[in-house]
Amino acid sequence: MKGLTDKFGRKISYLRLAVTDRCNLRCQYCMPAQGIDIVDRKELLTYKEMYRITRVLSELGVNKIRLTGGEPFVRKDFVNFLESLSFNNKLKEINITTNGALISNHIDKLVELGINAINLSIDSLQEEKFNEITRRNVFKDVYQTLEKLEESPLKLKLNVVVQSGVNTDEIIDFIELSKNKDIAVRFIEEMPFNGKGQRTMDEVWNFNKIINHIRNHYTSIEPVLSKKSSTSKNYKISNYKGTFGIIPAFTRTICNDCDRIRITSTGLFKNCLFDGGVFNVRDFIRNGASDNELKELFISTVHRKPKNGFIAEAARKNDVSESMSTIGG
Repeated sequence: MKGLTDKFGRKISYLRLAVTDRCNLRCQYCMPAQGIDIVDRKELLTYKEMYRITRVLSELGVNKIRLTGGEPFVRKDFVNFLESLSFNNKLKEINITTNGALISNHIDKLVELGINAINLSIDSLQEEKFNEITRRNVFKDVYQTLEKLEESPLKLKLNVVVQSGVNTDEIIDFIELSKNKDIAVRFIEEMPFNGKGQRTMDEVWNFNKIINHIRNHYTSIEPVLSKKSSTSKNYKISNYKGTFGIIPAFTRTICNDCDRIRITSTGLFKNCLFDGGVFNVRDFIRNGASDNELKELFISTVHRKPKNGFIAEAARKNDVSESMSTIGG
């Protein structure tokens, strides 16, 4: 059976799997203050279903998985699920995206299980501002997690959503973290996945504005060679230990080399972050699909992957307004 290749010749090898739509924070760019309407637990994929999906996809060439939420550590027995995934020798990388508020006591176990990397979402280094963005008072816990992760063998990336009028004054502060720490800071363009739609901004902080702002502060910026399918364009300040990058998530200049698919916590299969969902793999499994039927469905669906995020968004039946917590961060 052939692998996962779309009609543009892009080989799919990377799955982003959301294990829950629940989150313990209420970040302003992700969801409304009152939160979102979380689904009934029986609508969530079970760990057994997620393991099966991952195994089937790995047999089709997916060798990298990123586990997201919501906040994945909110879901009971998540670490046990990680342990089961670690036995799949077709997976070269198992990575996690987290807000860092709940994982501090699990770091040693993550190392033991062979988890490759942690993406820590942190949008401010100032306690008051951080708490305002997240609508929760957990800055000290998250920063403590950052320090523990930096001391661990796990690769550490910091995800910073650049929010106009909120945290753009901290871009250089984040880069300075990479001076003596072996971390990768990733600045992410703000997207409309906040449960309400794109907010009005006085200034649009896109890739070009972010990199020009950084260039105004540093004269020795070196490009870093990255994988062709990398979501970020990466750089390094001369003599700095770590790196920084910019993810053009909204301007979508990285689509040509996309090697990713997404499955939400309720089993919605997405060829692209900006599409409205293609089919529900949960229902397909619960209706008795065999592994071969799953494979055929994945192959045929990936073949219809849109060329880029603009085409995916244009094909939607409704405007982009869902929460990133629903999609999977």
